[in-house]
Amino acid sequence: MNFLQKKLPVLASLVMASCAANIAVAQSNDYPNKPIKIIVGFTPGGSTDAVGRQLANSFTKILGQSVIVENKPGANANLATDFVRRAAPDGYTIFYTSIGHVTNPLIYKEAKYDPVKDFTPIGQVLAGPNVLVIPANSRFKTLKDLIDYGKANPGKINFASSGVGSSVHLSGELFKQLSGVDMVHIPYKGTGSLLPHLMSGTVDLAFPNLPTAIPLIEQGQLRALGVTTNTRSNAAPKIPTIAEGGLPTYDMSTWYGLVGPANLPPEIQKKLSDALMKTLNDPEFKERLIALGMDPRPSSPQDFAKFIQGESAKWSTILKDMNFNTN
Repeated sequence: MNFLQKKLPVLASLVMASCAANIAVAQSNDYPNKPIKIIVGFTPGGSTDAVGRQLANSFTKILGQSVIVENKPGANANLATDFVRRAAPDGYTIFYTSIGHVTNPLIYKEAKYDPVKDFTPIGQVLAGPNVLVIPANSRFKTLKDLIDYGKANPGKINFASSGVGSSVHLSGELFKQLSGVDMVHIPYKGTGSLLPHLMSGTVDLAFPNLPTAIPLIEQGQLRALGVTTNTRSNAAPKIPTIAEGGLPTYDMSTWYGLVGPANLPPEIQKKLSDALMKTLNDPEFKERLIALGMDPRPSSPQDFAKFIQGESAKWSTILKDMNFNTN
């Protein structure tokens, strides 16, 4: 075998790599030239789906290409996460994800993904509180009443959640850890199914998303004892924080953001990031989020990557201390 024959396979691989790179650049420059899908890991009709559709409408106008929402509910968004993880890194499949993006791998054995390495960050979208609510006729008048009774009566208080690993559940687990109150967790299949039992007093308390709870609070069907973030919400400024009520280190935020599959070309990442920044800085879009009890959180892909890393480290410690998992 002569020198040229030995080098042919190497030359061929270099040519193929060069062609692939040129194609990727051409695709990036032409992006988008077909409809884009925003994957939402929950059923239509909820606040997550509603914001996802608002993002899709805005992106359609900014990018000049149809952007649609595709719902893939199941396993606390694990099915949607895996779908996006396996998708082609071409910018036509992106994921409107949440805090479960970092907590699910710590809780579910089947969630075999790395929230940092397996995805390309595009940007954070919003953040907002959950709220500790009790039935209108509850014996507890203040957060102190609840904590004092719970400490004196271990296991006598229960709290409902929208499912294992949800932010509604994790808010309760963090409350248990910091308050020292031994509460029994009762998981439901979604917030909609737990609310009637909460209002009737079948369960003692829950930590739903603030947008879901506000109408019921205003109608007098539920009473709010505190929001989960360490600052009050602009949407409900009269509701104190749980930190104000006696747990100064309590801070739990429900957040959402956009990610794509790993190895998304930088040019496409930037186009999507720019579209997101324009969306979040639009006054009408900001007003709609604030009306839902959420705060816009525009961020660069780099800042969002650091945020995800920080959240992953934070919840890894918290869940380890709780000795909480479903594995």
